[in-house]
Amino acid sequence: MESQPFALRNKYWVLRHGRSVPNERGLIVSSLTHGKLPEYGLAPEGVQQAKAAGESFLMELKTNNIALENVRICYSPFARTRETAEVVASVLNIPFGSQLCKEMEDLRERFFGPTFELLSHEKYSEIWALDEVDPFMAPEGGESVADVSARLAKALATMEAEFHGFAVLVVSHGDPLQILQTILQASTQNEYASDLVSRIRGVIVPNILSQHRKHALLTGELRRVA
Repeated sequence: MESQPFALRNKYWVLRHGRSVPNERGLIVSSLTHGKLPEYGLAPEGVQQAKAAGESFLMELKTNNIALENVRICYSPFARTRETAEVVASVLNIPFGSQLCKEMEDLRERFFGPTFELLSHEKYSEIWALDEVDPFMAPEGGESVADVSARLAKALATMEAEFHGFAVLVVSHGDPLQILQTILQASTQNEYASDLVSRIRGVIVPNILSQHRKHALLTGELRRVA
């Protein structure tokens, strides 16, 4: 049986949060408990990056003739992502507490485990080296690339179910957004399933997931992905 043509119901952009206090301090802040703390929010430079991203997104909306009422902002509950989303909403003149903005826990930062939490950013290289060898292997007590892929697939399925014909801005973190782009790109080439969730499940395999670093984003970087 031939599969149905693959088409998402919405247009998607991703935005990595602006430069944060953990970025400036060189700390890994990946647990939900720490990540929600206001002291780990945006640095002043990150606020400016969020404003610039909001202005860039507004220009893209105008270029694509998308009205603001057809925009949805979905964001991670971490302080640095929530603050980024709030700044963007302000630039777009969208009420942040309205139905146009949705907090989604499945968009949270990848948890790198207690053995890496609050340690130096230099430890990331150890995690990414492990990812290349086996993206199904998690740092002790943390999440693997495959783990994050599963919850991002759930988040995307939720957005596709709730929104139809919208421009959706996903505000999240470096690793999750790299992984999201990886599975989204690969799923468009998966011809063996017709629905989104099945397509994504079909590409959660080592040789695809191990390549997620190719989709890295800078802090405050906006990118159209679908």
